[in-house]
Amino acid sequence: MTWKGKLRRLDDVRWEIPTSYKPGMRVPALIYANDSLQQAMLADEAPEQAANVAFLPGIVGRSLAMPDIHWGDGFPIGGVAATSVEDGVIVPGGIGYDINCGVRLLHTSIMVSEIRDRLPLLLEAVATGVPAGVGSSGALKLSDKELDEVLNGGAVWAVRQGYGTPEDLNCQEDGGRLPANPAAVSGKARSRGRDQLGTLGSGNHFLELDEVAEIHNEEAARVFGLRRGQLVVSIHTGSRGLGHQVCTDYLQSMQRAVQTYGFKLPDRQLVCAPVRSEEGQAYLGAMRAAANYAWANRQILTHLIRQSLAKVLGVTVQQLGAQVVYDVAHNIAKIEKHTVDGRELELCVHRKGATRAFPAGHPDVPPAYRQVGQPVLVPGDMGRSSWVMVGLPGAMNESFGSTCHGAGRTLSRSVAKQAVNGRELQSRLAQRGILVRAEGGYGSLAEEAPEAYKDVDAVVDTAERAGLSGKVARLRPLGVIKG
Repeated sequence: MTWKGKLRRLDDVRWEIPTSYKPGMRVPALIYANDSLQQAMLADEAPEQAANVAFLPGIVGRSLAMPDIHWGDGFPIGGVAATSVEDGVIVPGGIGYDINCGVRLLHTSIMVSEIRDRLPLLLEAVATGVPAGVGSSGALKLSDKELDEVLNGGAVWAVRQGYGTPEDLNCQEDGGRLPANPAAVSGKARSRGRDQLGTLGSGNHFLELDEVAEIHNEEAARVFGLRRGQLVVSIHTGSRGLGHQVCTDYLQSMQRAVQTYGFKLPDRQLVCAPVRSEEGQAYLGAMRAAANYAWANRQILTHLIRQSLAKVLGVTVQQLGAQVVYDVAHNIAKIEKHTVDGRELELCVHRKGATRAFPAGHPDVPPAYRQVGQPVLVPGDMGRSSWVMVGLPGAMNESFGSTCHGAGRTLSRSVAKQAVNGRELQSRLAQRGILVRAEGGYGSLAEEAPEAYKDVDAVVDTAERAGLSGKVARLRPLGVIKG
């Protein structure tokens, strides 16, 4: 299927869908893509979704789509939309089912050249130490009281329980915790989350042992603690079944809200409620609770990974030095202040498959990084590269402080499973020195094959050329654990 709509080229990496494309669009849609990504983008209906988002009540600026845009539910994945808190809406579909799916990066004191022959043992140890796969249960079985503490406390709760150190919280978005309302989380969502804390899950979630292959920004790399040849660890997971159920619950309840408030929307997946309404505030409180669950989850996984690696290497956790570089959310809505047309507005910024990219000097950048800007973590695919970037001033001027979150799919999971032989893929990657374990078997491996994704190098190059985020370091995968 090829999208046949109207695109107006603004420059070499910007394409606009004007409001004249569809009656009801309140603002234009802006898509970031170079020529090759633009052709891939037209292969599905993601641009149509970007145009549909422009219908939202209270939307300001533009409906935005990052270079990794692809088809999602309602919002495109890679979509960003800011709505006025005063008279705009909050949209569960603008966050997605995996609330606070995000990435955490750890840098170690270990050089890959020192441990290359032990990589199989390291990967085995991490795979053994971290529960993964469909329906995986964590080591924690939470009581109702403990679950409330997680939903309120996020990574702060996990550190207080001994999963890591207080220093871990200094380099996380929002310090790993948002003010939440656990009472707005349904009983069904709570039951799904009670025994999944400290698990990787399945789908596109992964753990990676990576090598810092290239440095592109010496100053930022130094500040982030990165150096060429270093062993680093990437963690990509979210709020598990609890977050999925929160989204499901509020998509259903907001069908009624749309009727109550008389909203006219082109896609039922865009159901919404005014930010300040009872329905909007309930969802915001529940979404933040699920986000806290995800931050606690990644914090616990950090602890488990540190223990596993240190044991195999015969060092203490302190000697391992697996410190948090940063932890970013890429499925979330935040209440933020931004300048639009010369006016400072309080906005609800929806980022679905997009991440913050705040520049140097921004007050929400951790003090340790404020001189260079916020780290931006952009995973690619298991066969090529991932990137560490840094937020640039252009993001504040144009994209509400946002940039890309990954490579972006080109093949659906079902098509990838038909097109790729998982066993052959594992062998092919091994020949290139990339070890892969898939807890879900060869089928789950095929779903996440490199050919199912865009070239992440093209994505980050486009984001840099657009002035949203700049390259700091390229990471090369060594060992990958898929759920």
